[in-house]
Amino acid sequence: MTQVLEFSGPVLTGPDTVRHGMWSVDGVLTFNRPRQAPGKTLDGWVLPGFVDAHCHLGLGPGGAVGREEAEQQARTDRDAGTLLVRDAGAPLDTRWLQSGREFPVLIRAGRHVARTRRYLRGFAEEVEPADLVQAVRKQARDGDGWVKLVGDWIDRDAGDLAPSFPAAVVRDAIAAAHDEGARVTAHCFAADTLDQMLDGGIDCIEHATGLQPRHLPRFAEQGVPIVPTLINIATFPDIAARAEAKFPRYAEHMRSLWERRAERVLEAFESGVRIFAGTDAGSVIRHGRITDEILALHGAGLPTAAALDAACWAARDWLEAEGIREGERADVVLCAGDPRLNPLDITRLSHVVLGGELIR
Repeated sequence: MTQVLEFSGPVLTGPDTVRHGMWSVDGVLTFNRPRQAPGKTLDGWVLPGFVDAHCHLGLGPGGAVGREEAEQQARTDRDAGTLLVRDAGAPLDTRWLQSGREFPVLIRAGRHVARTRRYLRGFAEEVEPADLVQAVRKQARDGDGWVKLVGDWIDRDAGDLAPSFPAAVVRDAIAAAHDEGARVTAHCFAADTLDQMLDGGIDCIEHATGLQPRHLPRFAEQGVPIVPTLINIATFPDIAARAEAKFPRYAEHMRSLWERRAERVLEAFESGVRIFAGTDAGSVIRHGRITDEILALHGAGLPTAAALDAACWAARDWLEAEGIREGERADVVLCAGDPRLNPLDITRLSHVVLGGELIR
């Protein structure tokens, strides 16, 4: 039997475009009134389901979690309105989540690739420089078009952040991923790491806390977006406090990166760099916080429509995913009011629809 939902309120097909009259017919969106009467009519402002562009399904503070916990993570994100997840590295093979109609659409990156003993234990495939290219090729083949590098981490001998791999090896690894048809993103805190990644032809940067004015033209010209993960960067003072006694230089560096976090994001946005929303949920950050990240981007100075765009229309286009268009999958959220006028409306979703199924 055909399942029809009617959306009676305004439909935001873009940050500045509104349509009226939309239906879901067997999980597919249409702007043409179906012959069958709707089983339910939903009122409210309609947006595409939110995109969490930096999320770790299947990851916990100690590494891989069990299947049941991974599924609960996915449901928690879904119930908060995240209907598309770009995985940013997980030690658990989560492909089974892609076959379940109750979970968000998932774009997997496979496992992080990090330098040996230079990342959180149990998270990554850890390799030395001589093996980086091979490891990247493997992850490119195992994932869904993305590979995640850990570009920098604390070097305990130096007592501060330092790039994980030599620049020439990074360049070769990125080229290898591209040869396999995958894009590469990288965890980057420090300024020097950003130079290395841009020189190497990176496709995206996570965190980018070391962003300097010299980087901005290159990000814009090379079309490299940033996923700032501001709600994760908010934990930097705690990280610094724990490291202070043993690594004071590193602690001071982390505090300085935290202090300019909002300023850097706004400078990037105003320079034409694309910004996308990601929570970094899965280790320290709990799942279901995509609206907190959208509000953090707005709090950093992005206009409301741009902050929404970072998790809605532009984010879906960037990931080549379906949005609110004729014949595309019915993954939408509904707000009681226009979230462009009151961004807090996104924290009070009236309905979540995944694949045409009314979740709530």
